[in-house]
Amino acid sequence: MALKGIDIFKLSPKKNCRECGCPTCLSFCMKVAQGAVHPDRCPYFTKEAKAKIAESSEPAMRTITAGDGDTTYALGGETVLFRHEKAFVSPTRYAVCLSSAMSPEEADRKLEEMRRVDYVRIGERMFVEMVEIEDSTACAGDGHTNLQERYAELIQKAAKLKDRVLILTTHNTDLASKAVDYLLSTGNRNFILNGADFNNYAEMNALAVQAHIPLGVFGGNNDELYDTIALLEKLGNRNLLFNAPDTDVQSAFSTTVQFRRAAIKDGNRTCGYPSIVHVNKLAGADAHLEAALLSLFTVKYGSILIADRMTYALANPLYGLRQNIFSDPQKPMRVEPGIYPINGADENSILLTTTDFALTCFLVEGELERSGVPCNLVITDAGGYSVLTSWAAGKLSASSIASFVKENVEPKVKCRTLCIPGKVAVLKKDLEKKLPGWKIFTAPREAIQLGKFLKDMQRENN
Repeated sequence: MALKGIDIFKLSPKKNCRECGCPTCLSFCMKVAQGAVHPDRCPYFTKEAKAKIAESSEPAMRTITAGDGDTTYALGGETVLFRHEKAFVSPTRYAVCLSSAMSPEEADRKLEEMRRVDYVRIGERMFVEMVEIEDSTACAGDGHTNLQERYAELIQKAAKLKDRVLILTTHNTDLASKAVDYLLSTGNRNFILNGADFNNYAEMNALAVQAHIPLGVFGGNNDELYDTIALLEKLGNRNLLFNAPDTDVQSAFSTTVQFRRAAIKDGNRTCGYPSIVHVNKLAGADAHLEAALLSLFTVKYGSILIADRMTYALANPLYGLRQNIFSDPQKPMRVEPGIYPINGADENSILLTTTDFALTCFLVEGELERSGVPCNLVITDAGGYSVLTSWAAGKLSASSIASFVKENVEPKVKCRTLCIPGKVAVLKKDLEKKLPGWKIFTAPREAIQLGKFLKDMQRENN
């Protein structure tokens, strides 16, 4: 937990030299505790004292980075239990499981199905960010060698997906060593080693530390999981994740909640690591239960959720939920103002305008795409508010629209037909005065009516 002012004062030089700009060391330390000044402003603090202050000021839940280069995802780093208290900062990431017990054909089908889920929603790419490669040799009676060969083949196949992080799940240290060596030899650091437990933690730790990658930890129960994490911390490794139990939903849910509460409310840093939840195992073969559990653990503290498969039918509501949960409730979701071509629109296509409120843009864009009519969507800066709210607040007006059009639209397009939202039809006359040479039309009040509106306009123009 963060040190109090008096605790920082005990670490201070107690010179009262005023070189920091404060009259006394105590007043300086109080400001440091409040976050108003940085300890570096005092030239006499020892390195040890600064390190202790810095460590105490870090979030109780550590931020773990998975991946490398452009394929990098932050996990954890949360400071609150509930979104309305502040905001959640590191979105849940989804993975599809490939097991060495699968046939090559089944693995190929899963990878192809996963690759098809790739679209943009409100400026954010929605796709499966991770792939788990699970070692099934521990569950096999015979044929270990064949399964290990399949495991290696799956890693080679999945490693070709350059924009995905691999999760190497195995408790076999020899197999883990070979997998890590192979990936490092190809220059690939986009992976997590997942398989440390009470029996092999030292060997797994050595592999993860040498490769500079996160290490996933397992435990037979919460006590064993906690103790194993503590042992890894004693070895100096704090680049960790923990695996929630995969035996039943209640145990998994209890673990993710208890560890988050212990970290944030009690300041127990040993519990303050991101979680991996094997939703595929909790759900068994029930696809509907898996969808429900993916939603549950997106809300309740799953950092990485591993699914059996990912389809568009599952992804659309799931990624929408994630985007809503991991947004700052104190800041409106905004889309960058500009011109967005839809359905292959060019400089001669009709223009429609709306505000930069993300939900409004998403709904309007979807209806425009479904119409099939080429058009340009003009997003104006309205403070991130909806149409009526921005108009009432003075953020959306004839002057603001005309100014944006003159500066950002006229130089780029030849078309001079602009449709404004039906809910602000009152702006039409003022806009016609402020934009001479433009034809101003009023679009329907509801987005769902835009398709018919555009098709009718297209027929009239033809």
